[in-house]
Amino acid sequence: MPLLEGLSAIVTGAGRGLGRAEALELARLGAAVVVNDYGQPGRDGSGEASAGPAEEVAAEIRASGGRALAHTGDVADFQQARELVESAVGEFGKLDILVNNAGILRDRMVFSMAEEEWDAVIRVHLKGHFNTLRFAAAHWRERSKRAGGPVYGRVVNTSSEAFLVGSAGQPNYAAAKGGIVGLTTSTALALAKYGVTANAICPRARTRMTQDVFAAVDQPPEGLDPLAPEHVAPLVGYLASPAAARITGQLLVVHGGMVAVVERPRIAAQFDSKQDTFTYDELDAHLTPYYAERPEGETFAATEVLGLRRGR
Repeated sequence: MPLLEGLSAIVTGAGRGLGRAEALELARLGAAVVVNDYGQPGRDGSGEASAGPAEEVAAEIRASGGRALAHTGDVADFQQARELVESAVGEFGKLDILVNNAGILRDRMVFSMAEEEWDAVIRVHLKGHFNTLRFAAAHWRERSKRAGGPVYGRVVNTSSEAFLVGSAGQPNYAAAKGGIVGLTTSTALALAKYGVTANAICPRARTRMTQDVFAAVDQPPEGLDPLAPEHVAPLVGYLASPAAARITGQLLVVHGGMVAVVERPRIAAQFDSKQDTFTYDELDAHLTPYYAERPEGETFAATEVLGLRRGR
């Protein structure tokens, strides 16, 4: 029996790229999938009527013998996110897996960024993650109350290496992706008693959204592109499976046949005041020499993450 047989899933931003690969993988593992991608049916390059990317992926799943439903709502809209969760419950009887992937880019240096560029990215990424989580969490809590114990629930959120390394040209994106990690760890603690796990991944993939970001990274003449979304989808399928029941509140980097577990922040040093509170002079005596001995240019950003490769 497929690992996810009898379970239902939502994947946001699933019409193309990462979300599409994740939706197809969950369906391959047996889950019924609501394929969410914002937008309406239109016309393709030849002028012919097009069902739209969400319906095209859903149709691909159904053609392979799976169960799928297309949803074209905006997850950054609170009411439409509610309707998305309700559509999964209405169609498949319950929701078991939520994969938040939908996102946009509006890259610019912080001194040049327009207010609407900041707001748009925070809205789609961070608010979009919250909106779907809000209604999925309420569904699982109510199911758990009715069942009198834990239920099956899996959340996979999408963060980014931009948050880990402090991407200079993406202050809006880095902030949103950092917020998603905080949302994930909070959700993991809040929903643990209901049987729900919540984890975040930092995928590196060549998609329509990131084509400019990875334009300089060559694709191999043969074989699977190291930045193909298909490298990411299996981890999402695993985190959605029963085998990952003890994995929650975690952050994992994934790309090119590699998965790296990111360790939580740890305290590097602690300084205590000799009186009730610090004075400027006392802080100067502690912190100035401490940072003088640290590597120049070192910040909280973990830039070494960018060097991760399979086999290293």
